[in-house]
Amino acid sequence: MAITAGLSGAGRLAAFCVGKNPLANCAKNQYNRIVSLNISMNEVLLMPLWKRTLAALLLAVMMILPFASAEDAGEAVPDDSVEWTEGAANITRDLTLNDEGDDVSALQTALTDLCYYSGDVTGRYGEATKTAVEDFQRDFALAVTGMADKATQEAIYAAEYRPLRLGCVGEDVRQAQIRLMALGYYTGKISGRYLPATQEAIRLFQTANALPITGEADVQTLERLFSGDAISRDSSAAATPTPSPTPGMHLSDETTTPTPAPTVAFVKKLQYNKSKGEEVKLVQTRLTELGYYSGNISGNFLGHTRNAVKAFQQQNALSVDGIVGENTWNALFNDPDVRAATDDPKPTPEPTPVPFAITVDVNNQVTTVYGRDENGDYTVVVRQMLCSTGTRKNPSDIGTFTLNGRTARWCYFPEWGSHAQYWTRINSSIAFHSVIYNTVNTMDLSVKSYKNLGKRASHGCIRLTVADAKWIYNNCGAGTVVTIRNDMPADPELRAALKLPSLNTKNMLPYVTPQPTAEPDYRAGTMPPQPFRTLKVNSSGEDVYWMQRKLTDLGYYSGKCSGTFLAGTQNAVKAFQKANSLSATGTADVKTLKLLYAEELSATPTPEVTADDRTPEPLPTPAAGQ
Repeated sequence: MAITAGLSGAGRLAAFCVGKNPLANCAKNQYNRIVSLNISMNEVLLMPLWKRTLAALLLAVMMILPFASAEDAGEAVPDDSVEWTEGAANITRDLTLNDEGDDVSALQTALTDLCYYSGDVTGRYGEATKTAVEDFQRDFALAVTGMADKATQEAIYAAEYRPLRLGCVGEDVRQAQIRLMALGYYTGKISGRYLPATQEAIRLFQTANALPITGEADVQTLERLFSGDAISRDSSAAATPTPSPTPGMHLSDETTTPTPAPTVAFVKKLQYNKSKGEEVKLVQTRLTELGYYSGNISGNFLGHTRNAVKAFQQQNALSVDGIVGENTWNALFNDPDVRAATDDPKPTPEPTPVPFAITVDVNNQVTTVYGRDENGDYTVVVRQMLCSTGTRKNPSDIGTFTLNGRTARWCYFPEWGSHAQYWTRINSSIAFHSVIYNTVNTMDLSVKSYKNLGKRASHGCIRLTVADAKWIYNNCGAGTVVTIRNDMPADPELRAALKLPSLNTKNMLPYVTPQPTAEPDYRAGTMPPQPFRTLKVNSSGEDVYWMQRKLTDLGYYSGKCSGTFLAGTQNAVKAFQKANSLSATGTADVKTLKLLYAEELSATPTPEVTADDRTPEPLPTPAAGQ
């Protein structure tokens, strides 16, 4: 199924869907094949006439079909029941060692996305590609041959995750750790390394979500982890006692006892006008027993069933949406404290704290995600990313907004005929999303939109790199507060620290940049790094970082403490010098630094020399013969 959804800075959004009609899908496949593989016109002309006709008809329909307006101020959003996916690759041959071609490049790109392959996308099937294919085949129970036959290629292009286990390393491990932290299962370091603490966090997640408890993040576990149905630790804590830690285990969080398997296991989501069958009959029967439903046990999920589900959800302190998801199913069949229609309503539980808040800084073109500190305030910087906000002609909306959870894997902007990935709605006019694509094809990136990150360039939305847009899409759900500001001071140190990587045009992804070194260990009130040296614009090092932190503590500096001396640091030094009757040069000479650290220097006592510490007087050398 092909889907497009779009939005504009003026608030016009449109969605477009080709349905499950096999004829339409066949024509769409021909269209996608031409667009995504750049097939020549000669090859198009050699297609059977019926395929050319269907493709042409579909293109004509796509150009003339009016965009339907939706219920939210003209906004149209993709149907939640539709899975947003890219078209399957066109597999024409088995691939093996020393093969070359665009299909090898496509295979390498897919293996890179799944974190099996870390080399360059060369289009040549070398040893590294063979090893990556073998690892994939091993993980997915395929014959380990190192050859990408049709079955292996189909599995690679269909896979969204690689299974993760103890010892795995990569960005996918890092994203899993971030998601586990957001759900309350992991409190360790976001390292990208699957170590025992991550393994234990996966066990806890599997326990709370009624999955097989293995400690390995298999595909089933990862699908649940990154879905909207993932149960957080806080949601399951009330019914799950916490035992004493196992002796000898030193993990970064606590462990919990396994949750008993549900009495009636959840199978799938049930919803209005889309579900029918035995599961619906079970729900109707149970709702009848509890006094919410008086219709026929038909197995058809229609209006009366939906109204009964809503009434049940309201009475049992659940989210009232009329959909039987896992939480509603378990409340119906597996909750010993389930409330019937004639019972007192169940008290509304304390809401789970939203893990993140987002600030978009228009002046610096930086989006910052904050986590909660020990007081529950959003002060801990989790992620900072260059962005493109609206131009001065089409500015981004300024103010505070709350995400409602609406997302789309791909979106379409009909007013400009362009696309983007990982769309997360902010309000009826704007959203977070990736840089721009000309078609629904990851190789058809608008390089200009990527190079414009860090500048005002959008029609009001907040553009990000694909990785950053995906992070928000996966981790910032309904209830996340987004503040868009245009009153923050210039911060050249921050912008320099977030320098945009060069784009690898072979796979249209940024080159991987080295992980930043750990921040120096600054401790207020302790002796600063010495000997002092004169610090000025473009100086860098631990002593610059300490000076920035000290100026921050004293209220002279509000920028990023990066360890690099740029204009923001220079202005802070000038302000300190002026306030302390020094020549305001903006250069931190030794005199300035001694005054800056006067308290630390005076508070460090000179050690007293005791009698025991003195060097003993040498004894006279005895005369010969004595």
